[in-house]
Amino acid sequence: MKSSFWQALRPMVLAAALFSVIVNFVLLVPPLYMLQVYDRVLTTRHEETLWVLTFGALAALAVSALLDAFRARLLTGAAIVLDRAYGPDLLARLVTERSRGARGDFAAGLGDFAMVKTFLTSPNVFLLYDVPWFPLFVALIFLFHPVLGIVSVVGALVLVLLAVANERVSRRAIDAVRGQGRAAGRYAEAALRNAEAVAAMGMQHAVAARWRDLSERSFGALALISERGGAIASASRFWRQALQVLMLGVGALLVIEQQVTSGAMIAATIVLSRALAPVEMMVGNWRQIVDAWSAMQRLRRVVDRGAEPAASFELPTPAGRIAVDGVGLRVPGRDAPLVHGVTFSIEPGELLGVVGPSAAGKTTLARLMVGLWKPGIGSVRVDGADVSTWPREQLGRFIGYVPQDVELFSGTVAENIARLEPPDSPRVIAAAQRARCHDMILQLPQGYDAEVGPEGELLTPGQRQRVALARALYVDLRFAVLDEPNANLDASGEHALMQALRWLKTNGITTVLITHHPALLSVVDRLLVMRDGTIARFGPRDEVLAWLSQGPRLVRVEPGHTGGTT
Repeated sequence: MKSSFWQALRPMVLAAALFSVIVNFVLLVPPLYMLQVYDRVLTTRHEETLWVLTFGALAALAVSALLDAFRARLLTGAAIVLDRAYGPDLLARLVTERSRGARGDFAAGLGDFAMVKTFLTSPNVFLLYDVPWFPLFVALIFLFHPVLGIVSVVGALVLVLLAVANERVSRRAIDAVRGQGRAAGRYAEAALRNAEAVAAMGMQHAVAARWRDLSERSFGALALISERGGAIASASRFWRQALQVLMLGVGALLVIEQQVTSGAMIAATIVLSRALAPVEMMVGNWRQIVDAWSAMQRLRRVVDRGAEPAASFELPTPAGRIAVDGVGLRVPGRDAPLVHGVTFSIEPGELLGVVGPSAAGKTTLARLMVGLWKPGIGSVRVDGADVSTWPREQLGRFIGYVPQDVELFSGTVAENIARLEPPDSPRVIAAAQRARCHDMILQLPQGYDAEVGPEGELLTPGQRQRVALARALYVDLRFAVLDEPNANLDASGEHALMQALRWLKTNGITTVLITHHPALLSVVDRLLVMRDGTIARFGPRDEVLAWLSQGPRLVRVEPGHTGGTT
């Protein structure tokens, strides 16, 4: 990833560096012009020399201004290239990491990406090109007189020490403030997501009080950082102005002693001002520069960590034969594994029901079967190929998945069913008809063109679940995993779901149905009972139901009748 970042940005970064060479050389034009005017023109009174020097200086400054503008455009172009080359890929890899159960603030990854792009288009990026020229300017001041050079070096060292002090004072505190700020933001988002429960049970004041505590911690630390940073920034400005006075004072003393000319005194002061300008800006913006660099390093790690090997070939369309062999998975922070020793197989076209108490490992098994999570031991294979290594873009064309917690994307119903691809109207309608939600969609104000809103909030939970089922059935389906697909459905929705399950079975689609609803089990071929992360029973439906009726009852269904949960 490091090399690819550099390869994408190298032409523009190097061109900007070349322009910076000319721009920084031209910065010497005003002091040299001043030197010539004071020491040559005013003493000789040659007007022709003055005109030549003036036009030459103006021409050089005009070229410098153009190159400076081109330099800014180049770095803006670098940000655009970065956005186009890595933005979609970065989001895809963050989604992949999140889907695999990785922990962390994944929105921060996109924040890092935005920070790097903003830095490339900000004036701060020019400091990286301009500060390295400081030694050249100091060397020129030494040519005027060594004492003036020593004054400039000492002055620059003081500014650098102020920058180091600023970093030491603010580094840990700023990291803490950001962490507290993110915690307060996440808490506020959680409160808004649970707004109905909060309002119904009168929890507003308690929620607001806890958010205030989190926010005040962040703001208090931020105020302290601002005070310290402001004091250092004020000290930096004072020293910069004092240094100008010292340079003029020392220069005047040298002029009196006839060791330098008055032109050299003025020129040295101007050169020092040019040399210290980027240094002072770096002192004031050191935190932003460090943050941008840190963000770049984090981005590289994220992309490297989330990268999947490119597929060298495409596997054939699967028939839907699933083999789960000795699968186990542990997560940090838990003593017991989520699942362990899980072994079973499903033949193409079979409909498998999965039941069990809460926290038995059913949802974990679903995520393992579709390749979202990779087992710590064992394997899940689709037609003999390990599902965790099957390229997601390929396998996704044959898999339908309805997660336990359904969320849709901003856009239309049709776009959500089409998995955010340009909707193919016949295929979208066919998927909705398979999911038995076509009539429901037609009842919406704009039908398939109805906006669902952020996370599908403009639809009811039951409507979202039915649209999610249609999304799962949109592709050339070979394997479907439905995790509690009836959780928010009313009676008509459950009837439609039962019809969709029969369609899957009739069309030979291998299906795994996770449910607590006994009525849905009447359509399954075999039944798997999960308990404490492992298989308690697996076999033909009627045989397993008979076993359940004899022991501690998790599900009770009489053949041909609807039972209840206990």
